[in-house]
Amino acid sequence: VLSTQSTVSSGINAEYGDKQITWFWQFVKEISDEQRSRMLQFVTGTCRLPIGGFRELMGSNGPQKFCIEKVGKENWLPRSHTCFNRLDLPPYRSYNVLKEKLLFAIEETEGFGNE
Repeated sequence: VLSTQSTVSSGINAEYGDKQITWFWQFVKEISDEQRSRMLQFVTGTCRLPIGGFRELMGSNGPQKFCIEKVGKENWLPRSHTCFNRLDLPPYRSYNVLKEKLLFAIEETEGFGNE
């Protein structure tokens, strides 16, 4: 399960910041367990948490928190940087657009070594 307490947010401004993060966690709560697993895979490169839980996620340089960064333009898809457990989330103007783009990203994309 993804956790707000083990998350860092950056690149967030007052106009979009709180909405983007709130919408992201609303999305995570609403999707199925299978979709949450795909979200974790999309952002971290693994569909399972470490034995110690979300706070013990590892990056390429050791322990690395899950990070959401506001990057890009509204028409972009979300991007991930699995070595850094980072999700680049464009500044979508509505929850429905964020949901549509995230679902597409986690369900229709494959990374290195995925089946």
